[in-house]
Amino acid sequence: MPSTYLDNLKKPIIGLAPMDGVTDAPFRQITARVGNPSLIFTEFVSVEGLARNAVALLSHLRYDPVERPVIAQLYGIEPESFRTATVMACLLGFDGIDINMGCPAKKVSKRGAGAGLITNPKLAEQIIKACKEGIKDFATGRQLDDLPLKAKMKQALRKLAKENGVTAKNLVRQELPLSVKTRIGFDRPMVLEWFSFLAEQDLAMISIHGRTLKQMYTGQADWEAIGQARAIIKKKSHTLVLGNGDINTRGEALQYIQKYGVDGVLLGRAALGNPWVFLGHQPTIEERTVMAIEHAQLYEKLLPVTAFVAFRRHLAAYIKDIEGAAKLRAKLMQTTSAEQVAYNLSSLNK
Repeated sequence: MPSTYLDNLKKPIIGLAPMDGVTDAPFRQITARVGNPSLIFTEFVSVEGLARNAVALLSHLRYDPVERPVIAQLYGIEPESFRTATVMACLLGFDGIDINMGCPAKKVSKRGAGAGLITNPKLAEQIIKACKEGIKDFATGRQLDDLPLKAKMKQALRKLAKENGVTAKNLVRQELPLSVKTRIGFDRPMVLEWFSFLAEQDLAMISIHGRTLKQMYTGQADWEAIGQARAIIKKKSHTLVLGNGDINTRGEALQYIQKYGVDGVLLGRAALGNPWVFLGHQPTIEERTVMAIEHAQLYEKLLPVTAFVAFRRHLAAYIKDIEGAAKLRAKLMQTTSAEQVAYNLSSLNK
């Protein structure tokens, strides 16, 4: 059987965490080229939207081969839609499938998706089973034309597969690794019950954010709870365990891996404006401004129909802590093009 990305994943594992509205194609590509993280996740994509022919969502599943191993993250509540979306992601050439069981956003968790699944292990189990069925469907030859999708969606998928560098010759029909990203609990830590359940699901990997849904992103990530979850999972399975939350440097990542016995960590917010974080490199002001301009140009190229305003959060991160950043930030928050970004940042390199 052909090997999967897990067979070649070197430790320590320091990967890029999925972040909604952040880890889009330009951000992932820049991070991969500069920082070379161990693995990369897409931002989450609605399985119901994909199964209902929402062509616009396919932009979230665009990637460059430099990102490999790259994992498609899916979210939702309908098992059958998960099965369909899993086959779609497999046909697009992803290296693995990840189920989001950790998003704390109200619009997601209130309908029972994301971290809402922590309180519904029965549905979580059905979703995991559906994804495994979708992976098996793909491995045993299910074709795009076999999926219950409209012709327009199938056409868009074929086009995207080609853009991703996927062809009939290089697409390997095998069972891809299935993983879950989650939190330590809903309104309280639920380490024993939740991770005992997940440990029995025969998952390739579990990534754990050290906060409850109720905490959102406030307070401190509970790494003691992550360590306890890791012990529970390892006692019952050979599943890889990654920790996530409040790690700002490569040095901290290595310390946490050793202290809590996890197989690796995922870095999220620390990577904004700093793709060098995976290398432990402290970039110069010139490196940061040059990269900000390159990132802006790539954003325009890959996401031309997306409002430039969504890119501004990255600009603020690139110039963070630079002398005079407040005035410069005010100017950058008004930019509407990569050309304007380059003009406003040019003064820093003089």
